Amino acid sequence: MLLFTMKRMLSGIVLLVVVSIATFFLAHAAIADPTASLLGSTASPAQQAALAEKIGLDRPLVVQFGEWFAGLITLDFGESWRNFRSVGDQLAVKVPVTLSVISLATLITAIVGVAFGLAAGLRPGSWIDRVTKAASVVFFALPGFWVSLVLVLWFAVQLSWFPAVGYVPADQSVGGWLRSITLPAVSLALAGVVAVAEQLRNAVLETRRQDWVRTLRSRGLSTARVTAHVLRNSAPAALTVIALMFVGLLSGAIVVEAIFSLPGIGQLTYASSQNGDIPMLLGITVVSIVFVVLVNFLLDLALGWINPKVRVS
Repeated sequence: MLLFTMKRMLSGIVLLVVVSIATFFLAHAAIADPTASLLGSTASPAQQAALAEKIGLDRPLVVQFGEWFAGLITLDFGESWRNFRSVGDQLAVKVPVTLSVISLATLITAIVGVAFGLAAGLRPGSWIDRVTKAASVVFFALPGFWVSLVLVLWFAVQLSWFPAVGYVPADQSVGGWLRSITLPAVSLALAGVVAVAEQLRNAVLETRRQDWVRTLRSRGLSTARVTAHVLRNSAPAALTVIALMFVGLLSGAIVVEAIFSLPGIGQLTYASSQNGDIPMLLGITVVSIVFVVLVNFLLDLALGWINPKVRVS
């Protein structure tokens, strides 16, 4: 298991370095003249040249990359070109907002999706199985922003159970923090819940057809113990979907944060792309990659613990 863990860590570090390098050059290629976006269309060529010299765009791209990558190794993301504040300090404020919403959405997805998927797989053809199938069609067809707006109208405007917009830090009020992220997390989790439930249902049905399950029953094992074995062998499908959903929510957070006015990295990403703030975009990308690598690493460890064949392969 130790060798398996070290291999996964090394592959994650390599992926982080490769994607970071590619992102740097792609960002500079996509935004040909950031000074025009930063200063606006009314800026004179002299003003653009002065800004380019100030932020280092007058130097060769290789030199810029060397300085940026050297800072990255020491966790220094540089300064934002928009407000000349530390990128790391701004991300330290924005990332917890997005991460709290995504984490709660993932938790909701895991609990509700596993519960419905397991129940549907153990009782095929029952009402809960039919509900799971219908929900998988309905929620995949509905646009995410429409679901978010409906949740706001019902639970925030009409019932006043949750705030419609805004964010309350956890250090100010835990209850207020939880109420402020509940609706955004639920809107993000709905599609993931049905995806996890559908995948787990199919995996449970397939596992229950295996000969070893019938052998366990013939030996007199209780239904609870047989179900535990079935769930463990069916879990990789659900875990994979949950991990992929967590990664996908990083991009989906842009729309949700705009609807609920959350000060997370979603809104920061949109504003930075509009302003041509390359250091901020690179910082957001690197942080997102770290989360992706970490989630995939934890997924590999979980799959390796559940299925020893994964560690051997």
